Amino acid sequence: MGFTDSPVLVALALSLLGGVSTSIGALFVVMNETPNLKMLGLLQGFAAGLMLSISFFDLAHNAINSIGFLKGNLWFFAGVLFFAIIAYFIPEPTIAPINDSKKKTGDDGGKDMMKKHRKQVLYSGIITAIGISLHNFPEGMAVFLGSMKGLRVGLNLALAIALHNVPEGVAVALPVYFATQSKWQAFKLATLSGLAEPLGVIIVAYLFPSSVSPEILEGLLGAVGGVMAFLTLHEMLPLAFDYAGQKQAVKAVFFGMAFMSASLYFLEISLPADLSL
Repeated sequence: MGFTDSPVLVALALSLLGGVSTSIGALFVVMNETPNLKMLGLLQGFAAGLMLSISFFDLAHNAINSIGFLKGNLWFFAGVLFFAIIAYFIPEPTIAPINDSKKKTGDDGGKDMMKKHRKQVLYSGIITAIGISLHNFPEGMAVFLGSMKGLRVGLNLALAIALHNVPEGVAVALPVYFATQSKWQAFKLATLSGLAEPLGVIIVAYLFPSSVSPEILEGLLGAVGGVMAFLTLHEMLPLAFDYAGQKQAVKAVFFGMAFMSASLYFLEISLPADLSL
């Protein structure tokens, strides 16, 4: 499969939303002294609702209907296991309270202590960027597989992942900005971490044959549903609860689910038949 094939071009365009979204998260940091964590928590909850709707109402549902209950579930839980292994070895970093640590260090230590702390925080930011890049790679693969199925699936996946990546951009940019005092360095590193998504599209485009059997494609999409479900329940919801509070986060989740359900319906009836497979 080459780059001139339309699914690849569509997936590349959609996966670039991930890079743009991490950049938006970086803008939260460089344009404000402190990011609004409650708003980020609500955004994370909303994205979690989008992801859950896609996982269960679209990907897993279609896989079970197409290839049967047993095979559909086996593919789904294979995806869960795949991302569980990734999460075990590469836990996704969270947004650290940089300002509190900054204040504490400034009060207790002198310039040497502050310099040492900045180096530690910079190292943390770089590790965060690497970890998020590794998480974004399979998300790019998911967008590619969704785009092979049709524009509707790829678009919905890209939207949910893009919203999820905004807080990730904050998680990268915040420590880098504190350590370097450079808005450009913080913005650049956050953006680069998001570019792992289109990189995932490029690599998987060469790994897959030019045509995949419908049964295998449905199974892979069911596995993508498992990946998205695990990512949502294991990483996104806890962050939403921490930043926005449990009650507000749950409301945001259901709002996101309702929004995606409406999106699935309107895209289904508005897209041409050859695109809304």
